Amino acid sequence: MRILAVTNIYPTPGDAARGTFVEQQVKGLRSVGVEVKVLYVNRVLYGASAYIGVQELVRSTLSGFDADIVHVMYGGIMAWLVTRAVRARPTIVTFHGSDLLGENLAGPWRRLIAGFGVRCSKQSARLASGVVVVSPALRDVLPATVSRSSIRVIPCGIDVNRFVPMDREACRRQLGWSSDRFVVLFNSNGGDPVKRPALAYAAVEALQRAGVPAELRELRDRPYAEMPTFLNAGDVLLLTSRHEGSPTIVKEALACNLPVVSVDVGDVRQRIEGIPGCYLAEPDAQDLGAKLRMVAEGPRRIEGRREIASLSIESVAEELRAFYGEVCTASNRMAANGLAS
Repeated sequence: MRILAVTNIYPTPGDAARGTFVEQQVKGLRSVGVEVKVLYVNRVLYGASAYIGVQELVRSTLSGFDADIVHVMYGGIMAWLVTRAVRARPTIVTFHGSDLLGENLAGPWRRLIAGFGVRCSKQSARLASGVVVVSPALRDVLPATVSRSSIRVIPCGIDVNRFVPMDREACRRQLGWSSDRFVVLFNSNGGDPVKRPALAYAAVEALQRAGVPAELRELRDRPYAEMPTFLNAGDVLLLTSRHEGSPTIVKEALACNLPVVSVDVGDVRQRIEGIPGCYLAEPDAQDLGAKLRMVAEGPRRIEGRREIASLSIESVAEELRAFYGEVCTASNRMAANGLAS
């Protein structure tokens, strides 16, 4: 099977941490025998002008790469343009979070742009042959006119061979961190307001007032290859986001047996439910601080790895490959019925 993957979020030499979850999905698909060509639309470098001519770019790419399916691996304006341009073969769009939920905590201009992107996402979902969402919460906000039979909930997988439990003290020595501090890790994503960094800092301040020698360390612009070391050097991962899809960092933390304290967002409840040492909290600094204190008073390591075994990049790739087959079969059936009529 041949897939043209179109995305505007992908690692580059200048930004190796951006879109690693898409890169890992492509890696997983290739590992299960799917031929994937990546068409990267560099929104970061060129801004909105990156979308000018994207339809013709997709068409010209398909003239040299006869894909069975065009898979748009992020929503928004790009997804709308691509699903409008490609009508001779099936299309699939994957939605990850803000592309369907917007950016309500951003400034007025950014909120306006994100709102337009959400409308484009919903239009592309109507046009696409199939839709993938990374959590049930995202499925629930899709328009009612999108057939539920064409939607699949498939979270992004993680590299369970890379993210493994390691010795915490050895990792701290490697990073030059003190061994006597309770380290709270926070994935700030470059200061994205959706992550609510002020709430994270307030929660750690509440923890400090309770007598725990804690410090917050942001996982900002860290190379992907170093992430297992950072996760294993920490004592807990804190998530305070206003909204999420299926946060990869939570799954990577669980694979390292790192405790997670999070607000009830995306699919985090599903991921940590039933794992002793992981806690859901209200989006309130005092409650978050109290849950962090429970981690500080506990064993600091959990049995999380076994809970995410089904989310390896290969397992998720098999799910995607099966969905590709369904979409192709349905498309061929529709084409045959059209010819017969």
